[in-house]
Amino acid sequence: MSESRLGLSELITVRRPADGAAVATYRPVDERGVREAVAVAAEAAPAWAALHPRARGELMTELARLMERDAPVLARLDSEDGGKPITDCITGDVPGAIESIRWFAEAADKVSGSVAPTDDSALGITTRHPMGAVAALVPWNYPLAMAAWKIGPALASGNCLLLKPAEATPRSVQHLAALAAEAGLPTGVLTVLPGHGAVTGRALAEDPLVRAISFTGAQATGRQILAGAGASNFKRVSLEMGGKSPQILMRDALSFGEELFEEMAVAAFLNSGQNCTAGSRIYVDASIFDEVVGRLVAVAEKLVLGDPAEARTQMGPLINHAALERAESAVSDAVTQGAELLTGGSAVQVLPGGHYLPATVVSNVPRDCALSREETFAPVVTVSPFRDEDEAIALANDTEYGLAASVWSRDIDSALRVARRVEAGVVSINCYGEGDITTPFGGWKQSGFGGAEKSLAGFDQWTLPKVTWLRTRSGGV
Repeated sequence: MSESRLGLSELITVRRPADGAAVATYRPVDERGVREAVAVAAEAAPAWAALHPRARGELMTELARLMERDAPVLARLDSEDGGKPITDCITGDVPGAIESIRWFAEAADKVSGSVAPTDDSALGITTRHPMGAVAALVPWNYPLAMAAWKIGPALASGNCLLLKPAEATPRSVQHLAALAAEAGLPTGVLTVLPGHGAVTGRALAEDPLVRAISFTGAQATGRQILAGAGASNFKRVSLEMGGKSPQILMRDALSFGEELFEEMAVAAFLNSGQNCTAGSRIYVDASIFDEVVGRLVAVAEKLVLGDPAEARTQMGPLINHAALERAESAVSDAVTQGAELLTGGSAVQVLPGGHYLPATVVSNVPRDCALSREETFAPVVTVSPFRDEDEAIALANDTEYGLAASVWSRDIDSALRVARRVEAGVVSINCYGEGDITTPFGGWKQSGFGGAEKSLAGFDQWTLPKVTWLRTRSGGV
């Protein structure tokens, strides 16, 4: 679809969080452009759905091959636009996105229906069917990886997907759309619509031809999408809306040695804490609290905060100046209320124009403080002691979020008890992890609504069940 038909308006400038430099401009898609793109997708949907699942899978496998070919380009775009360390993009984000597309391509002909356990008077068959034109809105912190989680099952199950990237990080998925065309995906099967959330995103949520919408991002936006869906056609809505994830260290956690602190640091500071499953609340058995805090601070202070384009950098900048100000303010307010700042907490200059905050550790944070309750989305963690298992669980569950958690203990009975009682969609034991592509990813409470990402469960939010009931007759008609 040409630019003249997309209803384009004023330019948006993409700036590197590393130094504020402009790296690209693009025209956002407005309401008219969304309507036209949705119409194209809806028209293309029947033919795409009619393809044999294996044929869809073959085209998606070719897309994965082209992504692998262009992996350095995709990594550079995500690193520049999002401020992500290039090493993380090369070793994590881009390979993960390729795996997602390839896995769902291979699963396209592996999803089957079911037969009800009837007697011989009937045959009840349940099948799943694509919805047609569907939409997804992805965040700026994992632009390509989150897009792949949604593209994979949506396309493999026979839908045509309209994808809106975050305003700040559109380029990797724009390149992905070009690769999809090169791979031979028909026009309208995958359409990238860059633009403002309040315009482009709202139009997708309210369009009556869009049959389902998936969103990853902030709670306030998720509520608006839900309202838009209800006000239009009651399209299916799936939301992942962040977290305030606990890391729970039981009495014997120190027996894991340096591995414990390496994993704790990854959980807390990966992508500069701009991670929906970031382990931003650390609860430690009181008997080991002082040692854990001291060693965690030492690890935090050794992390290399630097230019994301350099291979040695472990933490890059925050996405923009507003994010940096919010994080500094949250730490400052906590200290005013009695918390103790152990390291970090104030911006440092790495590159002029960048938005850099070092790894920050805060203790004695009041439970009603914003730093304890709100998603900071920055490299900031709070550490607090607990006396027993019940208190640890109570502290962990004292939040409106329920996305992820981690538990550390060599006592597997204790670890499993805690894992079962923590209110979260993903709980890792003796590591920081979200599972892999074969396991569902979704939150409890106000972290998640309407479906899960990854695994075969990822197909559920993009398909509709149909029951075919056949009455059988014996002895002729």
